[in-house]
Amino acid sequence: MLWSEHASAPDALPVPEGDLWVFAYGSLMWDPGFPHEAILPAEVEGLTRAFCVRSEGHRGTVAAPGLVVGLLPGGRCRGLAIKADGRHKAATLDYLWRREMALADGYVPRRVIARLDDGRSIEALTFVADLEHAAYAGGLPVEEAARRIATATGQRGTNRDYFERTLAQLVRLGIEDLGLARLGQAIVALA
Repeated sequence: MLWSEHASAPDALPVPEGDLWVFAYGSLMWDPGFPHEAILPAEVEGLTRAFCVRSEGHRGTVAAPGLVVGLLPGGRCRGLAIKADGRHKAATLDYLWRREMALADGYVPRRVIARLDDGRSIEALTFVADLEHAAYAGGLPVEEAARRIATATGQRGTNRDYFERTLAQLVRLGIEDLGLARLGQAIVALA
């Protein structure tokens, strides 16, 4: 296994010998933040996208936490496979560690097999929701999740902007996500 599922430091994400692919399913789809060589549509079996990770920094505060996307067991998830620039693999892993583990919290790095639309399968790094972490907020009623997303603001902006940018990217890519569509309807109903 290339990446520990319970890693506690950046050195737990060793630089792979070959290509470094990252499976993006949320904000990494519209804001990867690292140099890359390719971005291709991809799908991962056995994981589902959900607004299930509490954000008390990026998109909310301790007093008014927001919700960001995580991957939960079950189903399948369409997203993007991003091939990191080979000259910057170590820096990319460091950046991803800071963004997804140190600053966001509530995730576990995991390697997955992503199927590209051209039929190839690749190994990719992704970050799944840590169901044992205090930041895990799965199982909230849709109305409560919508209220948090509609009202929370953090260091990187409003939670609603994060939600809308994620949904807009899914629409651009032709990805239908019924859970996010239902959540979006509940957010609009609050206005």
